[in-house]
Amino acid sequence: KKLSTDLSFTRPAVGGSFVHRFGPRYQLVASLMLGGIKGSDKESADPNDDDAAFRYVRNLSFRNRIQELSVVGQVDLFENQATYISRVRWTPYVYAGVAVFHHNPQAQVPSTDLQGNALSNKGEWVDLKPLKTEGEDYKLIQAAIPFGIGARFRINELMDIAGEFGFRYTFTDYLDDVSQNYVDPAQLDGELARAMAYRSNDVEGVSTKVDEIIADPYTADGYTTVRGYGRAGDQRGTNEKDLYMVTTVRLTYIINRNYHRAKFR
Repeated sequence: KKLSTDLSFTRPAVGGSFVHRFGPRYQLVASLMLGGIKGSDKESADPNDDDAAFRYVRNLSFRNRIQELSVVGQVDLFENQATYISRVRWTPYVYAGVAVFHHNPQAQVPSTDLQGNALSNKGEWVDLKPLKTEGEDYKLIQAAIPFGIGARFRINELMDIAGEFGFRYTFTDYLDDVSQNYVDPAQLDGELARAMAYRSNDVEGVSTKVDEIIADPYTADGYTTVRGYGRAGDQRGTNEKDLYMVTTVRLTYIINRNYHRAKFR
């Protein structure tokens, strides 16, 4: 699975957290985050690149809205040896922990089904899990391991600002509803499921390599597909666990004003 760093697919997220400090270096952070991820073969794969052209012809796309609850431990590089009110001006840190999240991959309905008939809900975002586009049933509530690095800066006695860059290693390969192989179109339940599972018929020739790939159609059971796509056993994904990146700007306000109890020893 290729790691995508296309910033055009970055989506905003909002959240809140509660931080408890245990000593001069250690913090425990509980967070709730609401955000989203998105991807598109047609927009991210270069049809003029011989390797990327195959992904361009696959032509799958998705969006996924994620609600994540996490608990992580942070370890500061610089110690706070005095009271928290006189903490260090800044410190880098690392973090890792556990998370549970809910997700729901969706995609937009194309204009026609695999037989060329117009679909009445063209352009509508539909849930992909009920369609079982690969014949598999996966869970929408999953676990993840968050980890990353950050730096925290003191604004004043009661406020800090921090920037973080991290990853979420998940235990599912279906954040994008793509994991293993195509199933035979005849085995899918309805024209909508077939249209969402296979999108290569929508691809037009835009490069020599793409022209070469789509110029070899295959017809069986009344469905015409690009050879190598859309049939039982044809590769659709890579069967590797999904990973997504999170960039965070966190503003922290100290709610415990009992400064005498905040002294580190």
